[in-house]
Amino acid sequence: QVQLVESGGGLVQAGGSLRLSCAASGTIFSIDAMGWFRQAPGEQRELVAKITRGGSTNYLDSVKGRFTISRDNAKNTVYLQMNSLKPEDTAVYYCNMVVPPWGDYWGQGIQVTVSS
Repeated sequence: QVQLVESGGGLVQAGGSLRLSCAASGTIFSIDAMGWFRQAPGEQRELVAKITRGGSTNYLDSVKGRFTISRDNAKNTVYLQMNSLKPEDTAVYYCNMVVPPWGDYWGQGIQVTVSS
């Protein structure tokens, strides 16, 4: 009933910036938590940042001060502004949304590559 589409990934040099977007479509009445996860090759998927419906946020320690998550409820969209990127930020990034009453949804994943 719900589809998530991510955009904004790509290749950037260390120290650069990227902005990821994830838009939800379908039968949506409201969206609770929105988040971004990432998975590097050979690693487990990890939570990068999360934002609640009320706007509270939390971040992975290694991205604090560099990444900012935000949401536009009118557009059913979540953003991840990534600044001062490092090679260790290289991963496939996935957005996640909790959409009542349907459940938990994931985007298809988008590659972010940071060159040194």
